[in-house]
Amino acid sequence: MHRARNGGDKLPDMEFLYDVFVFVHFASWALVFGGTIASMRSKALYRAVSHGAWGALVAGVVMVGIDEMADLGHTEGLMAKIGVKLVVALAVAVVAQLAVRKGENVSQGLKGAILGLTLVNILVAVFWH
Repeated sequence: MHRARNGGDKLPDMEFLYDVFVFVHFASWALVFGGTIASMRSKALYRAVSHGAWGALVAGVVMVGIDEMADLGHTEGLMAKIGVKLVVALAVAVVAQLAVRKGENVSQGLKGAILGLTLVNILVAVFWH
């Protein structure tokens, strides 16, 4: 468990709420990653990929908001990382939305871009400390 910057008197409910959004964030990225791989053999991109991308984006923004509001300390010194993840997540969400709108005419390259950007976002999350 992370120690709060405010001397340890953080609200336990806020930590729990933060953890709920971490779960939603991870589950959403898993949906994007798995849904994109599953749709590689079809001509379309599963609509769930777009929903997952937007869900991951919103959950990430909410996580940062909760952390800053409750002074939990999870994002301390990591605003550059969060900015990079925000830009990549927004790119994934927009590209996935455009791909879903194309219907049955989605190229493998577009699906590959979604998959690649998702992997970049995961790599940034894991390796940037």
